[in-house]
Amino acid sequence: MAIKNTSDSIEEYIKQLLAQSGIAEIKRSHLADTFQVVPSQINYVIKTRFTESRGYVVESKRGGGGYIRIAKISFSDQHHMLGNLMENIGESISEQVFTDIIQLLFDENVLSECEGNLILATASDEVLGQESAVIRARMLRRILQRLDRKGFR
Repeated sequence: MAIKNTSDSIEEYIKQLLAQSGIAEIKRSHLADTFQVVPSQINYVIKTRFTESRGYVVESKRGGGGYIRIAKISFSDQHHMLGNLMENIGESISEQVFTDIIQLLFDENVLSECEGNLILATASDEVLGQESAVIRARMLRRILQRLDRKGFR
């Protein structure tokens, strides 16, 4: 059995809050006290695990009454989701964001695990070389266009 690190535990806790009401509103200092970590650890978890490319919207208000509000993005249908993803692809895309989007497509049952793993295997910096971020953006755009035209299982 794998041992969870603190970041995994914080992520799991926030996901449980999201599962209960669809929105998690937390106070950074309260969560830091609960897990006995510094507030920057909470920031790290939110910035790396609750990103738009993973299907989340994060709103933050600093100060005395500050909070962090996290919500899972919901789409009316898969066509809407694919269109939204296509609109937000820039000229280049990092390997991490690409991986997050492929994971989202798997989570939303658009891709199988096998399909997702094959796509990820071809999109690494190691495989794509110097212009990897630009090539990856073009690849993702074409994958999404193809999925949108093809329809779904």
